[in-house]
Amino acid sequence: MDAESRQQAIINLVHAKGMVQIQWLAEHFNVTPQTIRRDIETLAGQSAVRRFRGGVTVPSSVENIAYATRQSLMAEEKRRIAELVARHVPEDASLFLNIGTTTEAVALALCGHRRLRVITNNLNVATIFHKNTSFPVSIAGGSIRERDGGIVGEPTVDFIRQYKVDIGIIGISGIDAEGDLLDYDEPEVRVARAIIESSRRIFLVADHTKFGRNATIRVAHVRAVDTLFTDRLPPPDLMETFAAADCQVQVADAAGQAVLAEDPAYED
Repeated sequence: MDAESRQQAIINLVHAKGMVQIQWLAEHFNVTPQTIRRDIETLAGQSAVRRFRGGVTVPSSVENIAYATRQSLMAEEKRRIAELVARHVPEDASLFLNIGTTTEAVALALCGHRRLRVITNNLNVATIFHKNTSFPVSIAGGSIRERDGGIVGEPTVDFIRQYKVDIGIIGISGIDAEGDLLDYDEPEVRVARAIIESSRRIFLVADHTKFGRNATIRVAHVRAVDTLFTDRLPPPDLMETFAAADCQVQVADAAGQAVLAEDPAYED
């Protein structure tokens, strides 16, 4: 395994386990601890992981992972989530898609649809649709962020509030046990709230690494969400929160099949 592949695998393991020891990683990849330390130094510089004495854990709750790293993190899981979402979006629907690598995966999965009407504050989403579809796409005005192509600001919020769409598809940085949807960037959060207010239904797209992950700004509670699309069953305490909020959970398993969380035959 080359260094780049190993580092991506380390990110996946850290986000899956929460905390990993250097010695365990060295044995897992059959390399020296010194090699793992160099990998961790590189990843920590990208804000993809956070170091501690003897090990590594998920990044701090006060900063998000660098966009380039997020693009490759859980890429297969995001693809499965996106394909599941696409099966729940009817032809002729009007949609919001906000900032995020998972919503970009959803855009790719929706390219086979016809007669959609899409509104987005994500330049990457707009580019995906522009290159692959013939239906209209509207881009919100505002300030463009160089790091990820997101568009934010008061003009963005005002633009979104002009519309009322069928489905708002949003990503999130974290979901805590109380059911709060959390993110890092205040301007981005204000746009997400406007999308929630201006959509008849909300689809939340989030892979399992977002469960229990902390961030500093509250977007909304899961009560505002109609359906969560994810790749793995949430932990029991969070499942209870979703059930109490009347939020349906759809899981795209490893085979790409959709499984309702309420299905007793499903085991994580």
